[in-house]
Amino acid sequence: LFAARDNIAKAFCDLYRQHHQEFPSECREVDYERKLKAAYPIHPEVFARLYQDWSGLVKFQRTRGVLRLMASVIHRLWADNDKAPLILPASIPLDDPGIVSQLTGYLPGGWETVIERDVDGLGSLPRKLDGERPNLGRYQACLRVARTLFLGSAPTPGAANRGEEDRRIKLGCVQPGEAPAVFGDALRYLAQSATYLYQDNARYWYATQPTVTKLADDRAEQLKREPEKVAEEIQRRVKEDIRNRGEFAKVHPFPNTSADVPDELEARLVVLNVDKPFAKEGTNLAVQSAAEILDKRGTSPRIYRNTLVFLAADRSRLDELEAATRCFLAWKSICEEATQLNLDPFQTRQANTQRGNWDKTSQSRIFETFQWLLAPMQSGAQNALEWQLSRVSGNDPLAVRAAKKLKNDGQFIPLFHPTSLRLELDKIPLWRGNHVTIKQLAEDYASYLYLQRLRDPEVLAAAIREGIASTTWRTETFAFAESLDEKTGRYMGLRTGKIVAVFADAPGLLVKAEVAHKQEAEDAAANPPSVPPASPTGNSSVPSSIKQSAASSVAGHSAASGGEKPNHFFGNVQVDSARISRDVDALAKEVIQHLASLPGSVVKVTVEIQASVPAGVPDSTVRTVNENCRTLKFTSHGFEKE
Repeated sequence: LFAARDNIAKAFCDLYRQHHQEFPSECREVDYERKLKAAYPIHPEVFARLYQDWSGLVKFQRTRGVLRLMASVIHRLWADNDKAPLILPASIPLDDPGIVSQLTGYLPGGWETVIERDVDGLGSLPRKLDGERPNLGRYQACLRVARTLFLGSAPTPGAANRGEEDRRIKLGCVQPGEAPAVFGDALRYLAQSATYLYQDNARYWYATQPTVTKLADDRAEQLKREPEKVAEEIQRRVKEDIRNRGEFAKVHPFPNTSADVPDELEARLVVLNVDKPFAKEGTNLAVQSAAEILDKRGTSPRIYRNTLVFLAADRSRLDELEAATRCFLAWKSICEEATQLNLDPFQTRQANTQRGNWDKTSQSRIFETFQWLLAPMQSGAQNALEWQLSRVSGNDPLAVRAAKKLKNDGQFIPLFHPTSLRLELDKIPLWRGNHVTIKQLAEDYASYLYLQRLRDPEVLAAAIREGIASTTWRTETFAFAESLDEKTGRYMGLRTGKIVAVFADAPGLLVKAEVAHKQEAEDAAANPPSVPPASPTGNSSVPSSIKQSAASSVAGHSAASGGEKPNHFFGNVQVDSARISRDVDALAKEVIQHLASLPGSVVKVTVEIQASVPAGVPDSTVRTVNENCRTLKFTSHGFEKE
């Protein structure tokens, strides 16, 4: 017997020391193990509450009263074959009429209702909460917390320091092998919903007067008949969250019709209305609504279908979200009407605390509810529309979660490699003959569900720029041309293996690499490099006017420099921003090429760009320019206010 007692006492003390933050400080003392052994098989906290709290009641008898009560408790637990190692405050069965009558006999009237509704009645709140939440029901955590609270707070309603501290409540509940945090959760659930349970910071107590919770419950029930207010609050929270749109160009929250979602080239997230939830079984209103928006914009067919993805609420979680939102709105209205309701300072604090608790609960359930991502796709041009369905999770805002999930699944491309572009150009194919306009290609990627879903046309433009400038363009990418001469079939302004300023909405063509190479070979054959024959005097056959000009220039330089040849060149020139490709190409051919061909020459070319925009630069332009500068390896760049 003593060995069993000692082992149990040690197990409880080990629990209190291991989780010392969860229990009163005296539990860590060596003397507490002695108390456990002395009181065995009853926990010392039972005697502490009876002798310190209940003995203050006029009718309570310290000896006979305690003995009679504990005899009834032990008999009931023995009859129930209770296997608990000790009898704790949480063990006292307050559903037993004999035990209840003994305790309430020392108390003023009204406590039977409290016990029946909020402590240990057949349909009481603790039993209901334990039944709804398996993690609590496994330990009957809410019921045990309620019993402990009743024993510790019922006899002292008028005390200056009312109630039980949360750590002492856990002391009356938790046994070895159980997690104290579970009982902390149970206490919070009770405090949110109980009619007769009061809270002041970390102290809790029962009283016979209903708390403001009853008023909040009534108001929450009333809101069931006003679903539009609940939906409005849910929409407000989602709209606040999607201000962070992640990598999407835009987020469209809760469109009433397909006309509310514009037909644009950038990838966007559409958050479907709560009355269009996702369901695994039965009618899936989310998929129906998404398909309607994908198919049309108003009465017109939607063109850019490959830009839309959809986020929907889970129908199985929607009831929980709406219930939490009703509670939040109920407590919010009480806080706003504190003066009219004549709330005392404690009730005002309680209302503010509950509003904060339900605010957090509602927000967390937003993320738990809006979890279904619907991405339209086709495996080929002739294949039927399919929906890739996936759940989003994490700690980020909704749009950020959605973008991350799509990127991980290969359904959202913020960075496109030029070789991948070349592969799709050839495989599908996307060429219109031997070329395709850049604008047409941007529209193709925004339109066809069997293509990659690009973040925006700039992603395509960046891939094109990189592909044109690639040294392996002949085998892996493509060429660029300004236009096609329809009469001759030749490409004008053909560029290969060079950096070209390309934008998705600007004119220009992508040209098949083999076609561009063929044209370059033809040009080289038709215009071989000319080597002027030497004259008898050793001078090249240069027109006399140029020879005279050159001679005078060299003579002038020789006179100034003592006959030494110049070994450094510098020059600044202003180019036409509207025809920058033409002017830069001319500079390369007429100046840079001559200097670069000299043996041992080192030619450096720096481009300086300055732009003044009196009306201010839009955010989208700032984002595009900065990204392009990074792609083109600018050493420095930036925007500023003058």
